[in-house]
Amino acid sequence: MNDAAGNRRRQAGFSLMELLVALVILALIMGVVGPRVIGYLSRAKSQTAETQVRNMQGALDMFMLDVGRYPTEEEGLRALVAAPASAPGWAGPYLDEDEVPADPWGRPYLYATAPDGVRVRVYSLGRDGVEGGSGEDADIGRPAR
Repeated sequence: MNDAAGNRRRQAGFSLMELLVALVILALIMGVVGPRVIGYLSRAKSQTAETQVRNMQGALDMFMLDVGRYPTEEEGLRALVAAPASAPGWAGPYLDEDEVPADPWGRPYLYATAPDGVRVRVYSLGRDGVEGGSGEDADIGRPAR
């Protein structure tokens, strides 16, 4: 009886070789799948930024229709969620959030007006936070109209 119980106990677990083979297989799978998942996550941040820029541009157009002008650079994007003192006709908030959202990398979106005051630009400097770049580091936003 003791020998039978001892044999069952030895056969109940996995051998070291079986565990190593399983770990090697998992490492190979992660080596193939991991970079693809990271690529999808990076692309998702850029797409999120593009969508947010389009939404803010639409909100700025609504502000322009109500007030007769785009917000000044001093008022900035904050004018979309809180009425500036110099904006009669303001009918906001023009964004669903209580605050202007940050870009997917945690930095505020940038806002610039053309010297003529007729065109505006909302943009993000991408992952690296520096003008220019390509891929995830590329600037995101509409050119001034």
